[in-house]
Amino acid sequence: MKAFVTGGTGFIGQHVVRKLLQRGYEVYALARAEAGAEAMRALGANPVIGDITDMESMREGMTGSDVVFHIAGWYKYGDDDWMKAEMINVGGTRKVLRLAYELGVPKIIYTSTVAVFGDTKGEMVDETYHSNGPFLTEYDRTKWLAHYKVAIPLIEKGAPIIIVMPGGVFGPGDPSWIAELMRLYYRGVPMVPGPESVITWAHVEDVAEGHILAAEKGRIGESYILAGPAVSLGEMVAFWSYITGKRPAGWHVPARALRPMAPAAGLLQSALPLPSLFSRELTTSLGATYMASADKARTELGWETRALHNDMLETFEWIAATTPAGVSLPLDERQKKAARVALLAALALFLIWLLKRREGDAA
Repeated sequence: MKAFVTGGTGFIGQHVVRKLLQRGYEVYALARAEAGAEAMRALGANPVIGDITDMESMREGMTGSDVVFHIAGWYKYGDDDWMKAEMINVGGTRKVLRLAYELGVPKIIYTSTVAVFGDTKGEMVDETYHSNGPFLTEYDRTKWLAHYKVAIPLIEKGAPIIIVMPGGVFGPGDPSWIAELMRLYYRGVPMVPGPESVITWAHVEDVAEGHILAAEKGRIGESYILAGPAVSLGEMVAFWSYITGKRPAGWHVPARALRPMAPAAGLLQSALPLPSLFSRELTTSLGATYMASADKARTELGWETRALHNDMLETFEWIAATTPAGVSLPLDERQKKAARVALLAALALFLIWLLKRREGDAA
């Protein structure tokens, strides 16, 4: 069995490639540069130098595939380059899916996201839910376009596409804002911004397994949510305190106090190399809920998620190994300045919230 994978060098993609190889697949993995190609060779896959925005660069490697996994995508927060986001998430997806359909690949797995539902405003939704926005981030917006304006129309034309929709994904090696938040907690940052914000939490191994189960058991034309339990940031930080024994964060600053600061956050991030947690987009997103149920995947695919306890501890072990407690990372002067500004910004936001709260209590 031959599998062609885009995004195999990414967080989820590497786990999908590894699982495919363990199942005996001959894997061809797209890589944009030699470093990515070498990483795929190290796993045992056959690298294909190319790019999802260049259809012809994928043709030879994809030809004869039994299944194509399109996992590659633009996954950034705080980057306002909407043209690049559309080029990759929309244009790239169109080229991958069209090529696979043209070549007669019998099964195509497309990685969408529960973010296409936008802020569900406290509602637990399933695959039948539909939202036309507005969307809080460029990632949400462009993935919505790829899902509903590219993948679904191709399905309607007869393309054998199955859509998987991960929620929040965590685990060792996570490059996203989730790992940034975990790392800040580990280093003792005492504030939880927007504790009422809710996402779902699933380990990357489980999400990767869901991709392969979709290929093995999924129905053509169907979508499957791959989401773990929905837990608020405030509750999750309390859980981290429980499992690690570290002191809980004492300040929970509600989203309504921080969202008005989003423009200032955007200006700071455009001038300094701040983490995405301090971006305009994520500040605007505070208080949103991205809640979706994986009941369909459990019933039809037999998908399961493990208990969060051990997986979270494993992730904190990785964080400890890459950011030892009590040891500062070497920073250049610009990064040191950015860190100081970020800390001052966080304290200023907290003080503004505290003053407003006291004014409200006195009124």
